[in-house]
Amino acid sequence: MRLNGKVAIVTGASRGIGSAIARALACEGAAVVVNYAQSVKDAENTCAAICAAGGRAMAVQADVGDLTAHDRLIAAAVDQFGRLDILVNNAGVEYREPFLQAQPGAWDHTFAVNLKGPYFLAQKAARVMRESDGGKILNVSSVHEETPHRNNSIYTITKGGMRMMTRCLALELAEHKINVNALAPGAIVTDINREVLAAPDFRAQVVAAIPSRRLGEPLDVAGAAVFLVSPEADYVTGITLFVDGGMLLVT
Repeated sequence: MRLNGKVAIVTGASRGIGSAIARALACEGAAVVVNYAQSVKDAENTCAAICAAGGRAMAVQADVGDLTAHDRLIAAAVDQFGRLDILVNNAGVEYREPFLQAQPGAWDHTFAVNLKGPYFLAQKAARVMRESDGGKILNVSSVHEETPHRNNSIYTITKGGMRMMTRCLALELAEHKINVNALAPGAIVTDINREVLAAPDFRAQVVAAIPSRRLGEPLDVAGAAVFLVSPEADYVTGITLFVDGGMLLVT
């Protein structure tokens, strides 16, 4: 197993892409701190699935946008599993609203969870990692770090910021044997959008814009995540890996 003996924190891991990543890391041998903000039942279900498959996991509540909660996440990994090797910054929020109606509250909350939180959580994680054998930090971004998204500008701006954050942290942390990379999913089917994508006309419209002619699944993203936090990617840092079925080729 590629991650045997490693310990990971995955934020926003109660469902969707985060849950798939947490389960994939555990399947490769990592002990996983399954972070959640509100969905305790979903987080416990993710942990139960990991444990049923022979893995190790624990659910830890923390709002990534609350910097005072970061110590609780780091401590959970170190106290329960003895170390910290991997941080996956997956938690995120978005407000779909036209620019002319955008509110400061939406800006503040989105930046807190999508950018400020991941930045300072990565800082705390890196301070632990540099005292051992280094580690991996993986930021879950979006194809919208590259392309604008109508009526979703605040979210898109945070993902553009995450792209530069990834590169800056990679530059500064390389000397500590800490790799920092990003994943940028495209149209991935999750519980959040499953109902919308169930409408045949809309689904067909989305699929037609993807060269691979299918929607992505959380496992598509999870497989890429495993690679980027594994020893196979020890010489990969500061990049964004797009998992979009070729969507950006025609955008």
